[in-house]
Amino acid sequence: MRVTVDSHTEARWSVVAATGEVDLSSVPAVRQAINDQLAAGKVDLLLDLTEVTFLDSTGLGVLVGAAKRARACGGSLALVCDNARILRLLRITGLDRTLPVFADVASATVGPAPAPA
Repeated sequence: MRVTVDSHTEARWSVVAATGEVDLSSVPAVRQAINDQLAAGKVDLLLDLTEVTFLDSTGLGVLVGAAKRARACGGSLALVCDNARILRLLRITGLDRTLPVFADVASATVGPAPAPA
């Protein structure tokens, strides 16, 4: 399954929602959507992974790169994920300790953006 990526605004957050598999062949679409938001000055990013069925190492690399770029712009990156397999991957790699992870968009958008680490 290919990835589809949509973006919208939710409170102060720019939400980038991916659906499908985020792997070597599809990661450019996710990266481009994130870069488009940052280029538009939307620096508090929320990457919604709730509809992502697979995430490989290139997808993890996009998360790390997006967090660095958002922080360099004075913003932040948080994740929304409820998929047990992807949450396990985030735990194994330690990304759940460096990026805030929320169960749903509603709980992520309440309150201020997390402070850059």
